[in-house]
Amino acid sequence: MIDPVIFQFKLFNFVIILRWYGVLVMFGAVVGAWIAEREIRRRGENGDAIWDVMVWVLPFGILGARLWYVVNNIFGGSTYYIDNPSKILNIPEGGLHFFGGLLFGAITLFFFLKNNKLDFWLFLDSIAPAVFIGQALARPANFINQELYGQPTKLPWGIPIEAGHRLAQYADLSLFPVESTRFHPTFAYEMILNILLALLLLWVSRQYVEKMKPGAVFSGWLVLAGLARAFIEIFRPDQPRIGNSFVTYSMFVSLLMAVAGVVMLLIRYGKLQLAFAQGWEEEYQIKPVVKSLRARAKSFSEDIVEEDEAEPVKKTPSAKPKAKTTVKPKSATKKKASEPKEPK
Repeated sequence: MIDPVIFQFKLFNFVIILRWYGVLVMFGAVVGAWIAEREIRRRGENGDAIWDVMVWVLPFGILGARLWYVVNNIFGGSTYYIDNPSKILNIPEGGLHFFGGLLFGAITLFFFLKNNKLDFWLFLDSIAPAVFIGQALARPANFINQELYGQPTKLPWGIPIEAGHRLAQYADLSLFPVESTRFHPTFAYEMILNILLALLLLWVSRQYVEKMKPGAVFSGWLVLAGLARAFIEIFRPDQPRIGNSFVTYSMFVSLLMAVAGVVMLLIRYGKLQLAFAQGWEEEYQIKPVVKSLRARAKSFSEDIVEEDEAEPVKKTPSAKPKAKTTVKPKSATKKKASEPKEPK
């Protein structure tokens, strides 16, 4: 198996550790932001704003993802974080929940866009496919940490899980030998689903540009993300369930997301009339694009390069036009010469 720690060293009294988990989460966030930037520009807004957004959304999103994970763990009957409260914010050990990141990230995004007078629906529609991609690219971290796996399986793509990372129900090695027992790679299922759904959203948003209303792509994302996660939860034995039912808390929230997305789509396209949605904008509210210092500097440098590459026009002094010389006919000349002179 892959070591979760890439490298570590001691600096004074602190141990600096670089883990695959953190690297892959950040990689997913950066790639997702890059895709969102392109989508924002395609809709006519300044794409550079997404990087300013990320400065705020990313830390609050990670905090929310951690807190949701801890609460979900406690709902499942675990007392680990109650007995060890100092571990609650120990993010490097692993344990982030997508819904917490989504909730805290969305709240932070709303206040940032409102403060900067940017269109909320435009950014949600642009970010929606990027969230799928970013989440997918971070999923291999779960394989490295040997977490978020499913039930035992005989399928050829099942993965081994070391004894130290087994859930309690699979800890009996006489029943589930390490050498022969394989488990569903549920993180891989979710990763593949996310990539396919992201491509679907990007294709639909381009194929039906004229029919896409503000918020439609985000509403579609709610439906697809909710249904996909509810499906994945079927294979997740590590998730706490509501009472004695097969429904997990995450599955319940996922289904609520899907329902909310359907309702939003019905409202958006006039199939459902609700009072609070009467003022839903028909078009994105796009701010006039003001060039940033970086953009202006780039434009200025390009102008200089164009001037240097252009060939100078050489001005040659215009030659004075030659005076016309009229050639008199010979007959006229001879005639004039033969005429007698008048007497003085």
